[in-house]
Amino acid sequence: MAEKESLYSSGDWRRISTCTFFKDARLVFKSDSLGREILSIALPAAMALTADPIASLVDTAFIGQIGPVELAAVGVSIALFNQVSRIAIFPLVSVTTSFVAEEDALGGAHSQEESRELEAGLKMDNDAIKLLQKKDESFHNSDSAGVNFNIVKEECTKRHIPSASSALFFGGILGIIQAVLLISAAKPLLNFMGVTSDSPMLHPAQRYLTLRSLGAPAVLLSLAMQGVFRGFKDTTTPLYATVAGDVTNIALDPLFMFVFRMGVSGAAVAHVISQYLISVILLWKLMEQVDLIPPSIKHLQFDRFVKNGFLLLMRVIAVTFCVTLAASLAARQGATSMAAFQVCLQIWLTVSLLADGLAVAGQAILAGAFANNDYEKATETASRVLQMGVVLGLALAFILGAGLHFGAKLFTKDVDVLHLIRVGVPFVALTQPLNALAFVFDGVNFGASDFAYSAFSMGVVAIISIICLLILSSAGGFIGIWVALTIYMSLRAFAGFLRIGTGSGPWEFLRC
Repeated sequence: MAEKESLYSSGDWRRISTCTFFKDARLVFKSDSLGREILSIALPAAMALTADPIASLVDTAFIGQIGPVELAAVGVSIALFNQVSRIAIFPLVSVTTSFVAEEDALGGAHSQEESRELEAGLKMDNDAIKLLQKKDESFHNSDSAGVNFNIVKEECTKRHIPSASSALFFGGILGIIQAVLLISAAKPLLNFMGVTSDSPMLHPAQRYLTLRSLGAPAVLLSLAMQGVFRGFKDTTTPLYATVAGDVTNIALDPLFMFVFRMGVSGAAVAHVISQYLISVILLWKLMEQVDLIPPSIKHLQFDRFVKNGFLLLMRVIAVTFCVTLAASLAARQGATSMAAFQVCLQIWLTVSLLADGLAVAGQAILAGAFANNDYEKATETASRVLQMGVVLGLALAFILGAGLHFGAKLFTKDVDVLHLIRVGVPFVALTQPLNALAFVFDGVNFGASDFAYSAFSMGVVAIISIICLLILSSAGGFIGIWVALTIYMSLRAFAGFLRIGTGSGPWEFLRC
């Protein structure tokens, strides 16, 4: 211990905590128990996370066949809808995942103790029954004792997770508020995004946004339920539900858009139907596992949700403003610039979400580890998911750099739009390692319930990034926007590195 205190006093603890990132790096590809646990959560989560953006890409591809104006209009509407949704979704899902994982980990330990006590009690009951049967062969209460025990077992099959009920409550309320806001303020919001009253994009953009907003309650409810399943380390169920919904969306797109001649409205209607289908499937599966009706209002822990949700709300507003501002600046440069930016942004975000699967795995495992004070597992998990994130980011950079030049024609045939897409390809590809690290660091810090630091650091990052966006977009146009976005992701990754690298906050144990 004296040696550790000496290291701490000399400042070498910084070197020790930073070495966490390289701990057992040779095991990054090893299929041990931790590696299998991470992958079993991360792979389905990544597939589920990318399923909806892929459906949006399919929407984009279909709409691109109508014309560049419609493509740009829908691009603005999707960007606006997604960014407004993220303001509610991100805090809700992140807080739900951490709280459910903590409650499930602690509840699992209590359940094991209760199970052992119940088994011991049952054994004693059986012994007593046998003794009584010896004294009286006419003893007839043993059947009723068995029935009572079966009733107890049946009642205990469903989990009591207060955070699950709270998540559904907040998801439903926030979904309704979002729908009302987007429908009633569609035109002013589109004007803020750079779609002016005399723009040919206004009518199709407003029509698409209004119809798609009808699905907002389903979107928030389904994602709240995904947060619950993630807390259970079950990312397979949300994957199945999401794939079912998105396959329905893709199948209905050409039917509504071209057969029924509904155009961009058809794409919006198809998307809304798919979101309600996802919600119904997830609610059905969740009701099989969780008792969603709490004993009382106090069990919902509203104050805990509101406090930590507010911190993440501030954080996601900062994130949302940066991306929305980038889209708005692209839209102000015209339909061609916005169409190209929409394609690049969708690919950039869709592919980056593969790393978010690792973030989900890290968050779920770390929340349970911190709840049980298992700091050794917390350290190993953080190191492994971060190392996996770097490898994934490098692989994505290579794949996108090699393939996106040839795949751009899937989204549009307009020569000018294609030219700008190819200009954006290097930024989309080369920023993937930064994106992967930024997303994984988020998951690691959320798993440690370090919501206050996440909110504060993102606020600082956003201020610097907004200044860069305004200056560089004015000086460099389309390229300037992507340079600013690269700076933005670099700062996000650095902020995550700083917390663990200095061994501060919940990571103070790394100093010891």
